[in-house]
Amino acid sequence: MSIKDWQIDATWTLFLDRDGVINERIFGGYITKVDEFKFLPGVESAIAGLTKKFNRLIVVTNQQGIGKGLMTERNVLEIHSYMCDRVHLEGGKIDKCYFAPNLKGAEDDLRKPNPEMANMAKMEFSEIEFKRSIMIGDTDSDILFGKNIGMLTVRIKTEEPIGLEADLTVDSLNQFLKRINNET
Repeated sequence: MSIKDWQIDATWTLFLDRDGVINERIFGGYITKVDEFKFLPGVESAIAGLTKKFNRLIVVTNQQGIGKGLMTERNVLEIHSYMCDRVHLEGGKIDKCYFAPNLKGAEDDLRKPNPEMANMAKMEFSEIEFKRSIMIGDTDSDILFGKNIGMLTVRIKTEEPIGLEADLTVDSLNQFLKRINNET
């Protein structure tokens, strides 16, 4: 599928997963503090380029390490502040980071693939239209999150097994930006 067919313009919203898309993911573990957060190569400049293509950039991330008592919400907020500051230094902008602190299967489950984080973003930024949004993630739950609410989906290839196909698969945010630049 060609990105040109998507007809992306500056009114669209880009939703990004965090671990495995923006930063190195710790398989079987959690990023619990700033010094464990390592950007994937070229991500800061890729987000700067994507900032010029999209109206909003929103991060949506499952962080059940909070529910497990391995970190606090303050730890996650410090990590997100660091991440956003570094992106800003490269000329990019992340409008908001939403995170799900609960354990998988909790009664009020905010975790992807449930739509709650997308709905929170829509409540805060009323111009967001899910049919004019893209979800980029590295797991089936990310892709299902996007599909469940009517977004186009992009998978970043990682070690994560693939059980659900995305609308587009790329190696990195850099490759996604290059595809947008070349195909729109």
